[in-house]
Amino acid sequence: MPNRKKKRIFGTTERPRLVVYRSIKYLHAQLVDDSKNEVIVGLFNKSKSALDALKDTKTKTDASRALGKVLAEQAKKKKVTKIVFDRNGYLYHGRVKAFAEGAREGGLDF
Repeated sequence: MPNRKKKRIFGTTERPRLVVYRSIKYLHAQLVDDSKNEVIVGLFNKSKSALDALKDTKTKTDASRALGKVLAEQAKKKKVTKIVFDRNGYLYHGRVKAFAEGAREGGLDF
């Protein structure tokens, strides 16, 4: 079922696709430029760049929100502010929603 959504969502150089993968323990996120088949920014809960922001979080939902903010900061360094959100078939609820809200708070527009 998650593959059906990918066919309709396509990231460009101006608006890359923000892909979210949620496992039981972790949350993975990548900014993908589909026209060049290139990952612009990618991180997950155990990335070195995200560990400082995640050390004060107590729940996985709080960690997801903090991860969204970290990804937004890294995207701004790459001069990306507008994106297309690909929730990968997951419901917009819980950790996926918290991640999206954290990315919006960090300055991403979608």
